[in-house]
Amino acid sequence: MSSVTKDWPYYAPFEVVVHNAPDDCWVSFLGKVFNITPLLKKYEGDKCTQPLITFAGKDISHWFDEKTGDIQYYIHPETGCRVPYCPHGPIPDVSVEVPATSWKPLRRLPWWQDERYQIGLLTKRVRPVRIVNMMCPKEIVLNVCCEDTFARILQRYLMFNCDAESYTWRYLDRPIIMEKTMEENGIPDERDLFTDLGIPQNYYVPTILLYYNDDLKYINFDDNEEEDICK
Repeated sequence: MSSVTKDWPYYAPFEVVVHNAPDDCWVSFLGKVFNITPLLKKYEGDKCTQPLITFAGKDISHWFDEKTGDIQYYIHPETGCRVPYCPHGPIPDVSVEVPATSWKPLRRLPWWQDERYQIGLLTKRVRPVRIVNMMCPKEIVLNVCCEDTFARILQRYLMFNCDAESYTWRYLDRPIIMEKTMEENGIPDERDLFTDLGIPQNYYVPTILLYYNDDLKYINFDDNEEEDICK
């Protein structure tokens, strides 16, 4: 299934960069996010994993051809052969650079084309959004992917308020459609305009207001058992 048609989650660069260890390794390239931890485990101890470990948590798009989605190739100056371009050393599933008896064709998809390792897509842009809990009131500024629907933003917000699903989400005087993105809900990203006008990009951050719905979730709890819904 194509990465474009599959409903992949979106990740921001700051979410990828924290996975930067051999036992927890993500990389991004050509707009995709891969968890290559199983690949590193498969080739554990092999020198071909060293470039991947070095670039753990980073973007490695420069290794690949944007048009073909395959690894970059170049013409070897001595043999005149078209060979894979690996400037940081050999990587898994890349054949030898020069003609040799050890060469053999790869009878499966290389790891960079294998969707078993893909976990999502890299956002085109990160957007800030201010979320205000009108019950407290308490507010936080959350960085989200511009492609995130509000349902996804709600999932991100759960770490700050475990009862976020019990609130009505509103922007200005209208309710938020949770299945749509910020742009689709009529919340434009005006930071480029601010920059053109010489205004700091954080001069205005869109504000979402949360109103608590008394959904009787805690009706069976007594005073000692009821959880704090305003965190």
